[in-house]
Amino acid sequence: MDLQWTYGVAVRREEDGRFHAYAPAMPDAIASGEDETEAFREMGKALVAAVRGRIKFGPDLELPPPWVSGDAERSHAVRLPAELATKATVYILWRTSGLSKVALAERMAIHEREVRRVLDPDHATGLDRMDEAARVFGHQLVVGAVAV
Repeated sequence: MDLQWTYGVAVRREEDGRFHAYAPAMPDAIASGEDETEAFREMGKALVAAVRGRIKFGPDLELPPPWVSGDAERSHAVRLPAELATKATVYILWRTSGLSKVALAERMAIHEREVRRVLDPDHATGLDRMDEAARVFGHQLVVGAVAV
């Protein structure tokens, strides 16, 4: 499973003159602005909030992996911040594994409370610990850079 946390975002001008942004893969993240740049910037914040919320409130809300959409008048790519992308990756791997937090803790040889921190988007966790968690599921975290 390759997870790249980049969302396709469409920006369109509405009749009121404002620009509205939405991401088909994350329909609860919407934003608007006086111009495209502002709508796009606000959409980045909306996507962060939506992904954090889906991780935080867990089993009742699915976290669909993103995909880039090209069906809008204007399409942009919004990437999650690296720390949140890492948390989302490990969260998806954990959810699809079917393991409990206790079972994950046993496999990582740590206390279950530490696993809760690993999965918590509001708790800073080192890359070494996040990679350790990914490896339990047969994956490796990969770090890269893209031009901005």
